[in-house]
Amino acid sequence: MARRLRIKHTTRVSYAQPAASSHNEVRMTPLTLPGQTTLDARVTVNPTTPTWSYWDYWGTQVTGFDLMDPHGKLVITASSLVETTPAEPLPPAPSWAEVAERVAGTRLLEFATPTARTTVPPKLVKKARKAAAGLDPHETAVAVSTLVADRVSYLPGATSVNTSPAEAWEQGAGVCQDITHLTVALLRGVGLPARYVSGYLHPEREAELHRPVAGQSHAWIEYWAGDWSGYDPTNRVRADESHVVVARGRDYDDVTPHKGIYRGVPGGSPEVSVEFTRVA
Repeated sequence: MARRLRIKHTTRVSYAQPAASSHNEVRMTPLTLPGQTTLDARVTVNPTTPTWSYWDYWGTQVTGFDLMDPHGKLVITASSLVETTPAEPLPPAPSWAEVAERVAGTRLLEFATPTARTTVPPKLVKKARKAAAGLDPHETAVAVSTLVADRVSYLPGATSVNTSPAEAWEQGAGVCQDITHLTVALLRGVGLPARYVSGYLHPEREAELHRPVAGQSHAWIEYWAGDWSGYDPTNRVRADESHVVVARGRDYDDVTPHKGIYRGVPGGSPEVSVEFTRVA
């Protein structure tokens, strides 16, 4: 069933001492895609400063801004209203030969090649190939996602933004970023193009109308099997009307919600909150 979601994503940055200046870019504006329409979106900044927008190489809307005066805090608020619809049926699965042919001749190669964040030991790729033996590409995406989810339990705080996929696998716990990086890495290892998706997931599938609920940013995968299809390995479900896509890339570095540099004393940490309200 279609749903309309209002999303408020707030990032608060407190510096150890006032920053002399800062330069920032934000990826928090949901995309308009088949099955997802962004009806309204805006990014505001406090201290107030002009912003500008552009589309990056991966097709994500980026909001940029500079603060040239000293400031002790920074608050970024991204507000959006998004209408989503249920996922379309999966397209017929291509053969593995067809997948390999498309990868060799198109930009899919960018999503079939390991990056620093999606490099795993050969022994893990061997496990993924065993799990995918005899399966078509759609079945492989689910099998490899299940392999990862069975091994790596979702545990907030278990890892940091710099944890490698291999480290998450070895400790058997991580967050959605780790589970997504591992799944992307292993799908690429078995020959299936995969990309990292950053966005939001409403925490209640049967959400009450007009009641705000706390949530968080989320990450999942899209794999190419005749077309791009989304799958959420953390929750073991296809991406559906509860998922809102903001950015897609090779890994987290391509889709980071907030990147910034500042001139000042090192220290301080961001606080992030996400609020969802289902309005239809």
